[in-house]
Amino acid sequence: MATSTITTSENSVELNYWDQHLSTGSNNQQTETIPRRSGGISDPEEENVVIQQLLPVDGGAAAWKVLIAAFVFESLLWGFPISFGVFQDFYSKQPEFEGSSQIALIGTMAQGLCYLGAPLVAILTKRFPKYNRQQIWVAWPLCIGGLVAASFTSTVGGLIATQGMMYGLGFVALIYPILCMIDEWWIQRKGMAFGIIACASGASGAVMPFITSALLEKYGYKTALRIIAIGLTVLTGPLIPLLKGRLPASEQAVLARVNWSFLKKPLFYIYSMATLVQGLGLFFPSIYLPTYATALGLSTTEGALILAIMSISQTCGQFVIGFMTDKKFSVPWLVIGCSAIAAIAVLAIWGLAKSLGLLIFFSILYGFFAWAFGPLRVGMGKAVSDDPSAMVATYAFFCFCQGIGNVLVGPISSALLSQKIAVGSYAISRFRNVVIFTGGSMFLSAVVIIAWLLWPRQKKTGFNCS
Repeated sequence: MATSTITTSENSVELNYWDQHLSTGSNNQQTETIPRRSGGISDPEEENVVIQQLLPVDGGAAAWKVLIAAFVFESLLWGFPISFGVFQDFYSKQPEFEGSSQIALIGTMAQGLCYLGAPLVAILTKRFPKYNRQQIWVAWPLCIGGLVAASFTSTVGGLIATQGMMYGLGFVALIYPILCMIDEWWIQRKGMAFGIIACASGASGAVMPFITSALLEKYGYKTALRIIAIGLTVLTGPLIPLLKGRLPASEQAVLARVNWSFLKKPLFYIYSMATLVQGLGLFFPSIYLPTYATALGLSTTEGALILAIMSISQTCGQFVIGFMTDKKFSVPWLVIGCSAIAAIAVLAIWGLAKSLGLLIFFSILYGFFAWAFGPLRVGMGKAVSDDPSAMVATYAFFCFCQGIGNVLVGPISSALLSQKIAVGSYAISRFRNVVIFTGGSMFLSAVVIIAWLLWPRQKKTGFNCS
């Protein structure tokens, strides 16, 4: 049982370092007043010691409640924007939106703000930990309110502002207090915990495209958005009371001071570059696979099926990779392996796919390996800093690097997409440049790490392959 000892008369605090709270004991937080005994004259200023027993980490009912609640929030609220490919396919067929080149920007803003806003929101959340729960109560209605507001607009610009910006800002402000709570509850099994959170959206993505597609086809986007908003409110609202931190305010104040020494390490920038390059191509398949399937003559339901299978594979991959980072597998080689296999899947399978079967095979490989960078961010963070106060900060910076690619999906795709469709050609001609760009991004991500491993000076910088 981890303890925090406070001498009442001197107002001094003796706090065990938080990542040493690894013992398991009672699941109830207790406060005891223990009289101090001495063989001589008693000191009235040292009569009593208050011992506060903290709940155990890496397990126990309290830790699992927070993780399960976080899983539901992540799966539903993040699963919605990453399934935007279904919305994009629907919007592009509507008379009021047809021909607009800015439709992709709706999904780009919803996802991109979550990535690009990560460093700032993470720093503010860590700096003011006592307001974490208040932050959740402000961000949650902002996020869901974006969907409600979107249901009352009839322009692409309005959808960008509501379903895109409003939803994205609400989600990024909501998720980082939750991640800070996970960071407090899970220490030695942190990779597994963040892997579970990362794969939550994949689990939702296995179902969300079908639900979204059915609602859009039956009711149109306005009613569909209102139904989704009500569903998210009912499913997530009752879980907010379960989101609680583990540490007392005094110890949270200690962790609020982030150790920024990782910014001086070359390895941090190597991982950032690999994440940035990989992120430039990461999002194209999830956005354009439904449109690709439609161009092949497949139905919208089959397009949603491809996204769902990719999400299931993503869930499995992120859990496995998160588990492997906890087991001290080499993070550089995990990055290289995942990026290389994803590159092969894109160039050799997606580019040649002309049937539902091949597209499903591609979605399985790509979902498992390409999306593994979620839990790998934890392993990268541990590699560049062993100070737990820096974990959320490094995680947020790697999210930012990946998010740059997400924001650039719209402009890049406008330059890469062709209007010509030739089913017999590579990537049916229209998506040829997109496929080559995506595969090249995955390949270059692996090359960045390989170049670092082969760099003769790496041993002098304290690099450790583990």
